[in-house]
This record gives sequence, structure tokens and C-alpha cells, in this order.
Amino acid sequence: MVVPAEEGLLTTSGVRVLVATAVPVERDAVARAFDATDGNVTGPFDVIAAGVGPAASAASVASALTTAALRGTPYGLVVSAGIAGGFQPEAPVGSLVVADEITVADLGAETPDGFVPVTALGFGAVTHRPPETLVRDVTAATGARSGAVLTVSTVTGSAERAAELRARHPGALAEAMEGFGVAEAAAAHGVPVLEIRAVSNPVGPRDRAAWRIGDALTALTEAFGKLGPVLESWNLHEHPREHPRDPAR
Repeated sequence: MVVPAEEGLLTTSGVRVLVATAVPVERDAVARAFDATDGNVTGPFDVIAAGVGPAASAASVASALTTAALRGTPYGLVVSAGIAGGFQPEAPVGSLVVADEITVADLGAETPDGFVPVTALGFGAVTHRPPETLVRDVTAATGARSGAVLTVSTVTGSAERAAELRARHPGALAEAMEGFGVAEAAAAHGVPVLEIRAVSNPVGPRDRAAWRIGDALTALTEAFGKLGPVLESWNLHEHPREHPRDPAR
């Protein structure tokens, strides 16, 4: 589904924004910030359900970016969005996290001395960093916490695994499954990336009774409802030539 910007909400004065969620329910939560749940008109702010996991999300986002570029309407920002597990107590259930780094946690090799990231093996990348000013302003506007969001292919299901991840990534606030894939696709096209997550459950033992998916989706909607002025301001600073100022000002 592609959601057009409507009624002045979340418009970005010419620079188009692609939001990639994993599944339709997350896509629809973002769409509610536009007061729209469906549509097929390409506007400055588009939302897609890109698939679960880093591979599916990277493929979908790369395809969307390529298609837009070939049509002469490229995106100026990609946002990975959805729900996530939060590391406790820093990211409680229902809170928002904005990634100041998007790091893949399980891309590498197991060795007798423990896990070694792919970069230590001499190739690849494990981290993408969103624009610092954009992270700062989105965090302030939404009341979110900023920190690392880990991308994993296997969701954490034990206290031991949660502790291991925190030991390797002390600044981590949340884990999800798509951010690094979205960031890799964006980087290949030279487009900046942002990741916004609403915490639905603690990272650790899988206690479905403690999950608050509905609350997290509501928090996601509310967050996107506050982003319009932030993205507008960031866009004006990032693309000043596209926004000539009135010389009388």
C-alpha cells in the first residue's frame, strides 16, 4: 500500500519520504497518522510493508528506491518503522526509540572466543548512522529515547541472549528485524535513513501475555503524527537550494 500525504500532514516540500514497515498492521499504524488507510497516489510520503527480516526489507526498499529514481521522483529519506523489543529498564513497553545507530547484531562468525562481527573478518559493514540532527529533533518532538537499535534475524528468547547482546552493544535500546536491511538499501542509493520503533515487549524470555502490541502501534501512530514540522525543518537545512527564501525576510 502506498499512502499519499493528505491535508498538509507530514509533507516535506518536494523531498519524498519512504517509510518501510515489516507487516501490514505496522504500515496501517503509520498510515493512521495521515488520517488515511489506503490509496495508490504517489505523494511526498509513502508507506510500504516491506516484509519481515533484513533480506526481505532490503529487497523491497531497494526496489522502491530504484523505481522512484527511474521515474524521476527519487526519495530523499527512508524511514524503517514498526514495533520492537526493548532492553529493560531503559526502553520500557510502550516507549519510543529513535536509532542513533542501526547495527546488525548477528552478522559475523562464531569463534572459540565468542562472536566476531563481519567487519572484524575484513569485509562488510555492521552499522549505519542516521543524520545526527534529525535523530535529535525527532527524539525531542516525539519524547522518544535515542540509542542503538539492533537488527537480528532471530528474535531474542532468553535472558542469557539478551545479556549477551547488551554486553556486546551497551548502548542498545531495542531489537527488531528490518532496520539494517532498510539502511543497506538506502546507503546503496545514497539516501539517508532513520529508524523509529515503538516497544511492544521486553527483550528476553518470550512472554506473550506481557506483550502490548496495541499500545505500541498506538505510540507509533502518535509519533508519526508529530513528524511533519521536524522533517520540514530538516529538509530545509539539508536541501536549501530547493527552498529559496524570500529575500525580504
